[in-house]
Amino acid sequence: MAESAKRRRGWRKRLGALARFTGALVIVGGLYSVFSPSLYAQEAEDNAVDSDVVKGQELYDTSCISCHGDNGEGVDGRGPSLIGVGTASVEFQVNTGRMPMAAQGAQAPAGDPSFTEEEAEWIGAYIEYLGGGGTVPDDLAALVENAEEAAGGDLYRVNCSSCHGYAGGGGALSSGAHAPSLSGTTDEELYQAMLTGPQNMPVFADNELTPEQKADIIAYVQYIVNDDADPGGVFSLGRFGPSTEGVAIFLVGITSLLLATLWIAGKS
Repeated sequence: MAESAKRRRGWRKRLGALARFTGALVIVGGLYSVFSPSLYAQEAEDNAVDSDVVKGQELYDTSCISCHGDNGEGVDGRGPSLIGVGTASVEFQVNTGRMPMAAQGAQAPAGDPSFTEEEAEWIGAYIEYLGGGGTVPDDLAALVENAEEAAGGDLYRVNCSSCHGYAGGGGALSSGAHAPSLSGTTDEELYQAMLTGPQNMPVFADNELTPEQKADIIAYVQYIVNDDADPGGVFSLGRFGPSTEGVAIFLVGITSLLLATLWIAGKS
């Protein structure tokens, strides 16, 4: 009898251990089922990013490598290094048609883009993969919507008007370069330009102009340049500021004086 009882106790121990092991497996399986969707989503996202980088490298190798070299390190006399410029610089240059550059010159002129916006994003993803760099914030639309145009006007007059003019009409710079007109620019292009400083433009990093301040400037520029209302009145005179207004007043005034002089002389 004692031997039989020992055997039964041994079987109960084994069955208890098996039940505990089965319960542990059920708990682990439940936890995995809860967290596995996020793991699969993260894996899919990583694969999508890798896919953009691969597509961007293919476009880079066929259209950019001759000037910017292997791995974006640049070629002397042809093109600068792209290490660290980021997606913002690439998308600005490509989407505005400045790159690929048709010929070397004082400045890359804007033109019709050679790539779609999606292809520009692919190239930007590859360049960012090579060395990082600046990117446009995902909430740019919300930043601009909540921006203060008056504050943006103050910032624009201090940081931008000396080159782009008081009304965003652009102007000439030294060595054959020029500050382009801001007419027709998008919010993304304005932010990218401030963040990356294309051509002769200075770089306004986030420690100089915060994203909110950049959004204020964008809102002001869109108000004075791209909105339907013309703050300069019916005759905007090219939006070049007081210089054209002074010339117009001078010419109109001199012409009026000459006509008046001729009339008086004829009467006398």
